[in-house]
Amino acid sequence: MWFTQRPGARRLGRPRKRAWQTLDAPTGEREIHDQPTVDMDGTYGPALPDEPTVHFVLDLALRIGEIQMASGAGASDVTATMLAVTSAYGLPHCEVDVVFTSITIACHRGTDLAPVTSVRVVRSRGVDYSRLTATEALVRRITRGKIGSTDAYAELQQISDAPHPYPRWVSTVAWGGMAASIAILIGANFAVAMLAFIVTALIDRVGRMLNRRALPFFFQQVIGGALATGIAVAIMATNLLGNNQPSLVVGAAITVLLSGLSVVGTVQDAISGYNVTAAGRSLEVALMTIGLITGVLLALKIGTQFGTATIAVADAPRGTVLGLPLKIFAGAAAATCFAVASYARMRGVLVSAAAGAVGATAHSTLLLTDIGQIMASAIAATLVGFCGGLMARRLKVTPLVVAVSGMVPLLPGLLTYRAMYQIVQHGELVLLAEALSVGLALGAGVVLGEYLAQPVRTRLGRLERKMAGPRMAGPLRPVRRRLQ
Repeated sequence: MWFTQRPGARRLGRPRKRAWQTLDAPTGEREIHDQPTVDMDGTYGPALPDEPTVHFVLDLALRIGEIQMASGAGASDVTATMLAVTSAYGLPHCEVDVVFTSITIACHRGTDLAPVTSVRVVRSRGVDYSRLTATEALVRRITRGKIGSTDAYAELQQISDAPHPYPRWVSTVAWGGMAASIAILIGANFAVAMLAFIVTALIDRVGRMLNRRALPFFFQQVIGGALATGIAVAIMATNLLGNNQPSLVVGAAITVLLSGLSVVGTVQDAISGYNVTAAGRSLEVALMTIGLITGVLLALKIGTQFGTATIAVADAPRGTVLGLPLKIFAGAAAATCFAVASYARMRGVLVSAAAGAVGATAHSTLLLTDIGQIMASAIAATLVGFCGGLMARRLKVTPLVVAVSGMVPLLPGLLTYRAMYQIVQHGELVLLAEALSVGLALGAGVVLGEYLAQPVRTRLGRLERKMAGPRMAGPLRPVRRRLQ
């Protein structure tokens, strides 16, 4: 189908050029079937599908992008996915704009017709990695031409409306298991690990109850931090676990609360040049972290007012070579529990367990060399991102699931509590700055690892040279586009 001259219209000289014909830069990427064609009857330019089809395809792309954004995918991944979907269904000249809380897509239709533009607001919803994985599989089928737009839209609706693959109580148990694993990882004994399990499960149930009442997430973080610290203060008053063991409970609970923040997506957006989205996500992460800090400080102050001794802080865990197997097991268990709590499918859970073991092995081994926690976290996260990027797509698992799950054992929960203790006791911010640096190193390391995995995964870097940034989600191959 081609754009033709309107009946009865007067031809003046050569036919008018389309916008993409006039502005196309000579980059050498032009494909033969995309070049505007002019014949003796005045027919020129490729025709788009009819307008209802254009609106239908744009809405399908927007809904796919919404699921990815709500799951924590980076703006570059969302953009690449939406462009791949629209191109697969005959809309090669589209632009996508992602600004954290909304997605805009426009389809250019030449100089005679106005562009079609659609907007969709991204509303926050609980993380469900099974939904993200199913969407990834659907996108692969779309880009390979194995499913029509109508069937794809119906399947996407089923994915969006599907219930979680596990009951709610399984997620609660998984959050508790993650806290127990983290407690063992930072040096706790079995009794303290079980207490961390109970405290975290209680925080999760309270959080779900507050979420049903639409309490803002900031206040949920405040209450979660206050609950964890308040219970630890009460245990401290009974002298049941010794001086510094309750701090390990708080550190494990803080790690669980920090794991829900989209650190990887934030750093990826900043590195990929999506500064507006990165700024919005950074503000969200900072606000949620401040809420957690506020809850911890509030509980400590209340305990001090009631005459309860402040919880003594456990020293940073010092591992030994003989203790490495236990730490590796705890790291794998923590990543596994996080994947289950985030409703990942079994294949994703197994790959996440391997990523957690890799991260815990690298981090614990590097700490034996006195390299420092920031550098050890950065190297371990890079290794997690590299292994996840290399193997996840081959195993048909979204790299984002593997990267975030593998990073969980490395989160600075105990360091964050030590920073709070230092603020209360001495008014110093040194440890708080170190905790923030560790978080940034983790996010940057995971993104760098995924970037380094691209040339290895794609035979001498051919795909790496075509891509604008590392892919944590979305199609593996980018769409061939001309400069507009």
